[in-house]
Amino acid sequence: MATATPDAPPLVPAPAKKPLRRRGRWTPYWLLLPGLLWLFVFFALPMVYQASTSVQTGSLEEGYKVTWHFATYWDALSDYWPQFLRSVLYAGAATLLCLVLGYPLAYLIAFRAGRWRNLIMILVIAPFFTSFLIRTLAWKTILADGGPVVGALNSLHVLDVTSWLGITAGDRVLATPLAVVCGLTYNFLPFMILPLYTSLERIDGRLHEAAGDLYARPFTTFRKVTFPLSMPGVVSGTLLTFIPASGDYVNADLLGSTDTRMIGNVIQTQFLRILDYPTAAALSFLLMAAILAMVTLYIRKSGTEDLV
Repeated sequence: MATATPDAPPLVPAPAKKPLRRRGRWTPYWLLLPGLLWLFVFFALPMVYQASTSVQTGSLEEGYKVTWHFATYWDALSDYWPQFLRSVLYAGAATLLCLVLGYPLAYLIAFRAGRWRNLIMILVIAPFFTSFLIRTLAWKTILADGGPVVGALNSLHVLDVTSWLGITAGDRVLATPLAVVCGLTYNFLPFMILPLYTSLERIDGRLHEAAGDLYARPFTTFRKVTFPLSMPGVVSGTLLTFIPASGDYVNADLLGSTDTRMIGNVIQTQFLRILDYPTAAALSFLLMAAILAMVTLYIRKSGTEDLV
């Protein structure tokens, strides 16, 4: 026997829901607005002003006018290329010394410091508690003629070798390339240690244990595991050291002489003493372009884009 079943009620389509209005979708842009305004007012506008200044002609008495005189760039480069080259060499030497000195210390803080880690980190950033000028003047006292440092180097006949290499002058360390590089190394060493420490701290300690289980020696573990994984910190540290060191003028002014002037000293002199604003602006843009080209090439050759 067939059993009659009541018909199912017809399906009533559900009312279409209105799309929810996304609230606060403009909030991130409003939060970015103060920073963008800051960059525009204090970075973009001065850059545009300096670009226009670099192609001007005239004098301070008569006034400067934009005449699109691009020959200023060539004249500045041809007149001051030794200072450009010297800045790159000094900054490169200071960066290399910072890496050699900073990597072992960063490794110690990351893996061996234990309860002393915070104390060592405070000692690393302690130079920031005083001004850049005072730190540089301190090195002028440390490397003074007849001081204990120069006396110890003389007794060890180190200055004989450095004089032969041309980085010191006889029994003097001040007013030589060595003094300038020492000042740059000391002032920018924390900028190398901090990124290295951050990168090394991220390394999983189990990777070192795995390398030991595979009978890798400590140096092999460092070469195959530790150093490759710390490359983001190496790249970041070298950039943070080299870029400000190449444009620095305080160390060369206080610790060096006229023979150790860097391009930063030339730009300062052109702006504040000679008052040749177009040449100073052209030198600034040439320095920025040179650093940008070297940094781009360095990042590509380093093989890492994961910067700390």
